[in-house]
Amino acid sequence: MAYGFGTGDEIIVPSFTFVSTVNATRFVNANPVFSDIEENTFGLDSESITSKITSNTKAVVPMDYGGSSCNINSIKKVTDENNLKLIEDAAEGLGSSVNGKKVGSLSDLAIFSFCGNKVLTTGEGGAIVTNSKEIFNKIKSIRSHGRLDNISYFNNPSDAEYVGIGYNWRMSSITAALGISQISKLDKLIKMRQENAFFISNHISKHKQIQIPQNPENIYQMYSILLENKKLRNALQKFLLEKKIFCKIYFQPIHLMDYYIEYFKDKKISLPTTESISERILTLPLYPNMNNNEKQYLVDSIDEFFESSANLL
Repeated sequence: MAYGFGTGDEIIVPSFTFVSTVNATRFVNANPVFSDIEENTFGLDSESITSKITSNTKAVVPMDYGGSSCNINSIKKVTDENNLKLIEDAAEGLGSSVNGKKVGSLSDLAIFSFCGNKVLTTGEGGAIVTNSKEIFNKIKSIRSHGRLDNISYFNNPSDAEYVGIGYNWRMSSITAALGISQISKLDKLIKMRQENAFFISNHISKHKQIQIPQNPENIYQMYSILLENKKLRNALQKFLLEKKIFCKIYFQPIHLMDYYIEYFKDKKISLPTTESISERILTLPLYPNMNNNEKQYLVDSIDEFFESSANLL
């Protein structure tokens, strides 16, 4: 909305993401254009992006998966060369880095999520960062009914200036205070996640059927593994759920969801890497205060699964 995208504009997005990434394009009546992802980062592939660019393309929206950055430098090179906006879905990437630079610092605009499963949480809500003062001011107006937001509404004795259409997307002071109180603990929370992830990786990497996370700058907002095939992934998930270990498939491809199947019914969408990853990925439990007994139970259960010849599919 702040960039003025609308009817006829095309926004290049991943299908391997949470649905909100793609829905945002439809809210302004723009057209999402799906690009494939890389096998190693699960982020948008720059070559695939290049093949999708047309005269109607206005922006690229890469997603940082599970606390690990996409190949943002390669993507930025493409957007710079084609005069496109780079809007980074860094919902899962707060605190992560790419080549020593913090996620969100290389794009025109980036969003972070503070929902319940994120590294820093306020229950719901999030934050936007941008290098544009103009876009910053537009976003402030949009989030508060289109009002010029220099003074808090309830502290302003003068008439409010409404300069456009907006919504009530303001974060409450209580919610914001909850988030601010965690900022000083962010590095500690990340370290706790990383230590737990390293424990899991060290214990399950012996199984050749599992591909563990590889990025050394990963802050492990999620801990996701790849299995050799969909049948093995589904069998492991079923086994762990029966052991009362919660595990989930992040993500199902957006282009295979009902709304977008109907939306693109006249178009053939080919995203082989996206579909391959989504069929083999499994996200295991991981959180800062995961204790030794919980971690050991998880890795022992995975060992038990693979030690059974019936499970070697």
